[in-house]
Amino acid sequence: MEAVVVKNLVKTYGKEQTVAVDNVSFSVEQGELFGLIGPDGAGKTSIFRMLTTSLLPDGGSASVDGHDIVQDFRRIRSSVGYMPGKFSLYQDLTIEENLHFFATVFGTTIEENYHLIKDIYVQIEPFKNRRAGKLSGGMKQKLALCCALIHKPTTLFLDEPTTGVDPVSRKEFWEMLRRLKEQRITILVSTPYMDEASLCDRIALIQGGKILSIDTPQNIVNAYPDKLLAIKANEMYKLLKVLESHPGVINSYAFGEYAHATFHDTDTHALQAYLRGHGLTGVEVKGAEVTIEDTFIKLLH
Repeated sequence: MEAVVVKNLVKTYGKEQTVAVDNVSFSVEQGELFGLIGPDGAGKTSIFRMLTTSLLPDGGSASVDGHDIVQDFRRIRSSVGYMPGKFSLYQDLTIEENLHFFATVFGTTIEENYHLIKDIYVQIEPFKNRRAGKLSGGMKQKLALCCALIHKPTTLFLDEPTTGVDPVSRKEFWEMLRRLKEQRITILVSTPYMDEASLCDRIALIQGGKILSIDTPQNIVNAYPDKLLAIKANEMYKLLKVLESHPGVINSYAFGEYAHATFHDTDTHALQAYLRGHGLTGVEVKGAEVTIEDTFIKLLH
C-alpha cells in the first residue's frame, strides 16, 4: 500500500514565479524509509511543507495516507509527524514541558505512546528540566523527534534532521530511524548528505526542483555508466586543472584527497604520462568505487 503519492507537484515563489518544485512525482510505500537527497535549494523543504499541508501547491496533487493535501489537510495534520529543518520547539520550555505540550495539542499523553519514544527519551531524560534553548544540537534533535512521535503518527517527515549535528549524533539518529521503521511507521527524510542515502530503502535524487533519479541506493550506484578513476598528485588544484584540459575527459572533480574522473579512453598508463608531462608529481591512478555522490554529479552533466 502506498502511504504517500505525489503527482506532478509544482511550487513557485514571488512575482518572478521562480520554480522551486518542478513537476515532481514519486510514491512511498507504507513502512518504507524514503530519502529525498539533494543540496540546499533543491526543493526538498518545499515538497515536505506541501505534503504536511503548511504550504499550498501551485500545480499537481498529492496524498498522504490516502488523504488529499488540500482537501483533507486537517486529517493529515492529525496523523503525520513533522520535524522541520530549523529547531522549532519552545526554547523557554524544558524538555519535559515541550513533550507534555505537544502530547496535549494532539489529545494524547506521554504515557500512552511512551513505547514509541522510550529508546530516544531515555537519552535526554536526565536533562528533562533543562530548557530546550540550552540543549546541544544532538539533544535538540532527539527532543524534536520525540515531539514529532508523541501522537503516534502513521507517516513521519524529517526535513534535514542531521544538519549541524556531530557525526556521533548523526549515526545515533539513523539507528533510531531504523528502530522506528520496525514499528511500521512510514519515514520520509530529506538530507544534503550523500553518505546518508545508503541508509534509506529508496531514494530520490533532486536538484533545481527536478527529480534526477528514483531507485534503491544500490541500483542507482549500479547504473553508473562509466569506469570511474581515482587520481592523486601532490598538487590538487593543478591536478584538477590538468584533468580539465585532457582531451578525453568526460568529467572530473575533487573527492577527498583524490580527484574522481571519467574518460572516453581509460588507458591508465597514458593518463599517468599525460599528468607527469604537465609537471605533476606523486601521481597515482586507480579504479574507484562509485558512490551516490558520483552518480549525482554524473546526472547533473
